[in-house]
Amino acid sequence: MFDFLDRIPNLSEQAIPDRGRLLMVVGAVLLAVAIFLPLWQIHLVAPQYQEGLDLYIYSHKLVGGNDGQDLTEINNLNHYIGMQPIEEEDFAEMTFIPFLLGGFSLLALRAAFFGTVKSAIDTLVLFIYFGMFSMWRFYYQLYSYAHNLDPRAPMDIEPFTPVLIGKKVIANFDQYSFPREGSVLLLGAMVCFGTAIWMGIRSKAEVAETEESEPAAA
Repeated sequence: MFDFLDRIPNLSEQAIPDRGRLLMVVGAVLLAVAIFLPLWQIHLVAPQYQEGLDLYIYSHKLVGGNDGQDLTEINNLNHYIGMQPIEEEDFAEMTFIPFLLGGFSLLALRAAFFGTVKSAIDTLVLFIYFGMFSMWRFYYQLYSYAHNLDPRAPMDIEPFTPVLIGKKVIANFDQYSFPREGSVLLLGAMVCFGTAIWMGIRSKAEVAETEESEPAAA
């Protein structure tokens, strides 16, 4: 273990092979495209809404299904249980998340240019931190909306937390929540970065194995 720790500085400066650098570029493109695609979808189904109501969450906006009418209908329903209207203005992070994704895309291109394991690791670690914070923030928003209910609302309902992934029964509604294309691209970018790092480390190991075998062959 200590031998591995001693080798970390050398590994971090190890060059990433061309295929790994190409993966960094692919990851950068995936991040840029994800800005314009929905990251998450919330789908509500009830006896009176057989076709369901949809809310699509992008990095920079909220979009209701049925040309935006679903969000209006969802907010009307929320009024009856005392939940505040869902509005883009309440999601301050939507003003800067697109710029952060663009920044990570530039970081990935920078890592591809320099082509070192260290630059790729920096990009991946920062992006993982960003992803974890974003997921926590999304969950916190769902929690806040469903726990700060107006006691004067026409319907009395216990505070609840909408599910982040999967299905949850809320009153007479079935709520479904799941990632969409944008989130798939973000995950794909992480896989690209991680694979590029692995290629760089593997390349270093292969060089070391070759150097060790040469004296024996002589």
